[in-house]
Amino acid sequence: MTKRVAILISGSGSNMVTLAQSMTGDHPARPCLVLSNVPDAGGLAKAAAMGIPTAVVNHKDYKGDREAFDAAVMAAIDAHAPDYIALAGFMRILTPAFITHYAGRMLNIHPSLLPKYKGLHTHARAIEAGDAEAGCSVHEVTAELDGGPILTQARVPVLAGDTADDLAARVLPKEHLIYPATLRRFIDGDRARVDL
Repeated sequence: MTKRVAILISGSGSNMVTLAQSMTGDHPARPCLVLSNVPDAGGLAKAAAMGIPTAVVNHKDYKGDREAFDAAVMAAIDAHAPDYIALAGFMRILTPAFITHYAGRMLNIHPSLLPKYKGLHTHARAIEAGDAEAGCSVHEVTAELDGGPILTQARVPVLAGDTADDLAARVLPKEHLIYPATLRRFIDGDRARVDL
């Protein structure tokens, strides 16, 4: 039976698009929802153009009440009965209740070689630290921010003179490579780590 994947975004949705485009043919899943916390997120129009249902739960409507926001997001997600949740640039810290609700069924992509540089400004932090390489990680979501088991990592060199934008542009194609492949493996029950 085909599995259902809800994808959560906050911005342009480039990873969402690659995930959705990968879920065709013999893929064991299909996208059932794209949800954003930002009403004008560019990814919403892209999802709609692909025929994927969309929803918005604006975090600003909840005035810092993270529990109420997450409850509203869960209600919107669960209306579509997903089997899995893929966070694709969803820029909100999730509450324990949310994480518990989808435990073992939720992935995230993060633009660093975790456990380095959890949180924001990952590319600038890698450059400032003088790192020779950077990259991205797909991991299971747990209660620890960007701290769940790592399933896949891909690496790129940090070049002399790189800005954060330069490095981000070099990492993004790797994100688009590893996230769809990892999601498929995850749905197939494969939790082995892959390093590229």
